[in-house]
Amino acid sequence: MKVQFWGAAQTVTGSMHLIHHDGKKILLDCGLYQGRRKIAFEKNRQLPFDAKEIDIVILSHAHIDHSGNLPSLVKSGFTGPIYTTSASRDLAAIMLLDSAKIQTNDVKYVNKKRKKKNQPPFHPLYETLDAVQTLRQFRTVEYDQPFFPLPGVEARFHVAGHMLGAAIVELNLDAEHPDTPPTRLVFSGDIGRPNMPILKTPVSVPGVDYLIMEATYGNRVHPAGGDAKKTLLEAAHSVYESKGKLIIPAFSVGRTQEIVYRLNLLAEAGELPPIKVHVDSPLAVNTTDIFREHVECFDDEMINAILSEEDEDPLNFGNLHYIRSVKESKALNESNEPCIIISASGMCEAGRILHHLKNNIEKSNTLILFAGYQAPHTLGRILLDRSLDKVKIYGQEYEVKAQVCKLQGSSGHADQQELLDWAEQTARDGNLKKIALVHCELDSATEFKTLLEQKELGPVIIPAPGEEMLMQ
Repeated sequence: MKVQFWGAAQTVTGSMHLIHHDGKKILLDCGLYQGRRKIAFEKNRQLPFDAKEIDIVILSHAHIDHSGNLPSLVKSGFTGPIYTTSASRDLAAIMLLDSAKIQTNDVKYVNKKRKKKNQPPFHPLYETLDAVQTLRQFRTVEYDQPFFPLPGVEARFHVAGHMLGAAIVELNLDAEHPDTPPTRLVFSGDIGRPNMPILKTPVSVPGVDYLIMEATYGNRVHPAGGDAKKTLLEAAHSVYESKGKLIIPAFSVGRTQEIVYRLNLLAEAGELPPIKVHVDSPLAVNTTDIFREHVECFDDEMINAILSEEDEDPLNFGNLHYIRSVKESKALNESNEPCIIISASGMCEAGRILHHLKNNIEKSNTLILFAGYQAPHTLGRILLDRSLDKVKIYGQEYEVKAQVCKLQGSSGHADQQELLDWAEQTARDGNLKKIALVHCELDSATEFKTLLEQKELGPVIIPAPGEEMLMQ
């Protein structure tokens, strides 16, 4: 038995880990790599294994960096089942179709320019029909229910608290000898934070032999007192008074709903200025509908809000507008009215957010508020770090005159201390033989590795792409 780490190894995106067990191959996640566009373009097209040899996929959650390359896997010959929670399946249904559409549209846009230069056209990574076929291969299992995807493999999903439907994956792998107890492997997926809005707190899974653990913020403690609701309120008042626009690049799944929920609390309390709020992302609009259908994932606060509010909908309030059509989206950039625009993608690499940035980034009364992690070399990271005075959007250069800041206290990832607490609880009652740190940059992994070793939780590795972890 062994695990090969093919994605999110010494980097954050492109989660992909391959388990070899008893002649079978189990793939944990199959995500899109996000980063330098040229590198991402090549990396996402070249699977590091033969897709036809994969027996099953187990998907931790629907975020694109975990699910987004599943259609490439299917397109390349994978015909097996894809196991995930029902909420993750419902989200993946809209996210993968949206991903295919964005890639097709973006390639079409770029190819217009390439044609003028007599350059050969690019082709999308996959198309809508590939995404549809992928969805036909999904199989859903609810939290805490055992299932047996292969002979000699027992699996369970546990609440991860990171996004709707996100799961910690537990696998019990039978040994070659019947007298030997099964090997217990846990893959954390992405671990959420305790006591965050909307979703249940992540659970620990004690008694583990081998642990594949994310360490996105293994070298960072989220700022104490980071009040996301207060920051949103101050930003809303600022752009209302300056007659500007508050542009919030946000992931359509999870982060957008969290921001809307916080704005709803402000609106319900009568604290929000009379400013229009636009959620401009068809994916986010559809996602919000899916959120409403999965109350089993909600925490007590969200349930109480549903029961207590007059409209019974904590994801809706006066002055909030959900936008689907391109015509309405374009109208936002033609209007001089102050407003809040929540749009995707969260790292400013594709989608409608690029058009809003293009039209507003050179205005000093524009405030760009980042609400999530920005991978290195993405436009979002460049803007957040203020590393360049000018940036290129769709090949055209723009001067950065807008204000840029970050929404503290809204991260969907556990910080260093929260990760450490979770690791200690998971190591309880077991014989933890090895921890592999993934979904993190090398500096984050190195610091967190030191902390884990100081706690004597077990040997820790930081696997490079293609590296293996043997399991006995």
